[in-house]
This record gives sequence, C-alpha cells and structure tokens, in this order.
Amino acid sequence: MPQSNPSLDTWVGRSESHDDYLSAFPVTALAATLERAVPPGTIPPLWHWLYFLPVAPLSDVGPDGHPKRGGFLPPVALPRRMWAGGRLTFHAPLEVGGTATRTSTIEKVDEKTGRTGKLVFVTVSHSVAQAGRVAIEEEHDIVYRDPPQPAEASKVPERAPDGEHWSRTIHPDPVMLFRYSALTFNGHRIHYDYPYVTNEEGYPDLVVHGPLIATCLIDLVHREQPAAVVRRFEFRAQRPTFANRPFTVCGVPSADGKTVELWAKDHEGYQTMRATAQLA
Repeated sequence: MPQSNPSLDTWVGRSESHDDYLSAFPVTALAATLERAVPPGTIPPLWHWLYFLPVAPLSDVGPDGHPKRGGFLPPVALPRRMWAGGRLTFHAPLEVGGTATRTSTIEKVDEKTGRTGKLVFVTVSHSVAQAGRVAIEEEHDIVYRDPPQPAEASKVPERAPDGEHWSRTIHPDPVMLFRYSALTFNGHRIHYDYPYVTNEEGYPDLVVHGPLIATCLIDLVHREQPAAVVRRFEFRAQRPTFANRPFTVCGVPSADGKTVELWAKDHEGYQTMRATAQLA
C-alpha cells in the first residue's frame, strides 16, 4: 500500500470561511441554461455551487486554468484534476437575497495507485449557514491523476441500467459548457479549450462538468415531482461525458416514494454518473 505523503497530510484539518450575498442573477442564468422556470425565492439543491466562488488573480492560475495548488487545497503534483463525487444533506432552503457563510475543511487526503497510475483523493467538507442556521452540509471528493500515457489501457465501461421511469436527454454544446464555467467561475481548461483538452489531457472533446451533470440529475427529480423536497443526495462520477454528444439523465423512484435512484448515460449507453436522492 502506498505511503501517505507527510507534506500533504499537513493540509488535513485546514479550514476557511467565506461570506457571499446570494443574488438572483446566477439562479436566473442557470435556469435559462437548463431550460426551466426560474424558481421563486429559494435556491434549488446544488445551485449553491453558483456562490462562494474562488477568485484568484491570473498570476496565481496554473497551466490547467485552476488556481495554483498550495493555497487552501493541498499542492498535489498530479496534473489532472476532477470532481469524483459528493454527499450532501439539505436541512433548509437557502434564500435568494440574503448573505450566507460557507465554512470548508480539508477532511482527508488519500494517495493510491490505480490502473492508470497514481491517484490522490482529497475530501473537503462544506457547511453553508444562513440566518444563524446550517442549511447545507456537504462532503466533496476531488481526484488528482497522472497524465495520460500513450499505452494507457482503457477501462471497460459499464452499461447503464434499463428500466428508467423518468428520463431527459441533454445536448451539451460548447455554449452550455461556457455558461456553466462562467456561472461557477471555473477556469478549468478541459471545459472550453479544445486544443488543451485533446493535446494535453488526452480527451476526445471538451469535458462536461461533473457538477453540471449532478445538477441535471437532481433537476430531473424536480421536473417529475415539482413538490418533492430532497433531503439527501449522493453522487459518484464514473466516466467522462463529452461535449457535442447527447447524454441522458434517468431516474427510478422507490415504491414508497422516499428515494430515487438516478444515473446518467452517454450517447453510447454507458453509465457516466450514479446518484441517489432521499426525499422528505
């Protein structure tokens, strides 16, 4: 088993807090991007990712478009960085037009060796509070990977399950990816820089944001059951999704109506993300 890097371990326990005013425009803009009505007054689940955004001077931006490592996040040397998944509990809705505080803590740094080389998983917890109460508790998993190798073996993809009760097909073109990058102030070049993503990171096209796919999954629940209240949401990315190819978000509610199993599949029918929503 690979030994942990002491220099990365020193980041565990680091914490920071940020205040943000929850203005209406990001909600309006994402609603237009997702082709849905603007939700009245409150911020839908996962749309809090439009706030508390890191703003780094261009001089502090790394070659991948992200802020350079070694600030709040540990200075992992591996070049490829992706959202791997997350777990969220929604205690109360966030209100548009008020100020909220997000407190973030580095909970864990795990180094592993996988099929494609070295991996480092960083788990960050977030607590979002407004008006003196915690509204959202979140654990966010980030994975760092080695650069692609010419002879890198491709993992056999998993076919998506059949039998979905709900589905919606989405066409992620570069405009959609640009909008989501802009709304989340995400400078990661894999989402908008075609020469970079194909030549430097070895992908066939622009990569659809993992958080955008997760947002589309939870949005499917609210399209099908507008009155549903999501209390818990867990998701895990399994395979990249690429621009200019449709993907489909699918769901199956449980018999008792308390949970919804969700997944995303690409245009070839391979599963790209799995999620579970627990309803109040």
